[in-house]
Amino acid sequence: MTTARQKTIDEELAKMIACDFQPFSVVDDKGFRRFIHALNPMYAIPSRKTVSQGIIPGLYDRERATLQERVKKATAVCLTTDSWTSRTTTSYLSVTCHFVESYKMVSCLLDCFEFSDRHTSDNLAEELLKVAKEWGVENKVVCCVSDNAANITKAIKTLKWTHHPCLAHTINLFVRDALKVMKPTVNKVKTIVEFIHRSTTATHKLKSTQLQMGMPELKLKQDCVTRWNSTFHMIKRILESKDAVISTLAVMNASVDPLSQEEWEVLQEACTVLEPFEQVTVEISADSYVTASKMLILCKGVQRVTAEHQTRVTTGKVTELVAALYASMDRKFHRIEYNPILSESTVLNPRFKKLAFHDNRAVDEALQRVTAAAARSGQPTSLSAVT
Repeated sequence: MTTARQKTIDEELAKMIACDFQPFSVVDDKGFRRFIHALNPMYAIPSRKTVSQGIIPGLYDRERATLQERVKKATAVCLTTDSWTSRTTTSYLSVTCHFVESYKMVSCLLDCFEFSDRHTSDNLAEELLKVAKEWGVENKVVCCVSDNAANITKAIKTLKWTHHPCLAHTINLFVRDALKVMKPTVNKVKTIVEFIHRSTTATHKLKSTQLQMGMPELKLKQDCVTRWNSTFHMIKRILESKDAVISTLAVMNASVDPLSQEEWEVLQEACTVLEPFEQVTVEISADSYVTASKMLILCKGVQRVTAEHQTRVTTGKVTELVAALYASMDRKFHRIEYNPILSESTVLNPRFKKLAFHDNRAVDEALQRVTAAAARSGQPTSLSAVT
């Protein structure tokens, strides 16, 4: 086999390991080596050390250089940043860049690194600026999206970048808060799910009961305290398996509090109320198209649907849930039409234009800003072009 051919296959092997999250030790696995030998007996599989210390670092450097050139050509970018702590209590900070290339949105991770310093606004601002300068985008940032934490918000404003709070995170905060009115019922569901997950006997019994009842064989889902929609999915799944769950707990004489008929009704109504919030969360979490121009109409839509639920729900706890959700949205969204980023992107979206607005003054101000920006760029635009 020629050296060039060997190198090409080595790189494809490295890409496979990276794309499929395979361990470097895969090159030492007997089955893998037999498979490769069957495909090409002439190919010499590189050692684990060669892959980890030679091939992949070289491939990374080339891919990074190519991506850096693409980012440099972008005239404007949007950044998203987030920090979190792993299970081993190690803190990380990530920065992702979004830009338009050939009329398509491109998203790329600029950096993800261990961040052991105190998460003060100054330290965060320093790290964000360092990453932006490394990629040459510090003067191209039109908006930086983050969660609602005060430290990262202040850090972005310190850099004089336009900050926008993540709508998915905002929804997560107020829906989680509203769900507190149902805490006893939700906790009962958690206990039932945890009991069935811990017990192999209960898991097997639930499966067999589902089959006997002609129901889909569905596993119950556990929730995550940091994601409100995981609670929604947990509730939705237990409702889909309601009869099988009731039967399983009764047959096993499980030492958990069963849900009353009223609580089942509360869960069913709550699911109906929360469904639009889940749909909005999924819609705005897209990574292949821009979502800013949809936010006004989505926020107004979910407010309207929630208002309609105020006259539809019949159970007391869900009435409290709806009231809490509506009050939170009224506080969070009452000035959203005046947000420059959202209002300008909305009026420029040919599908929406003025339709997402209730306040004519907000529309007029957005149109004037768009027209002024177009004039500064040397491309005069009349208001009629976007109305």
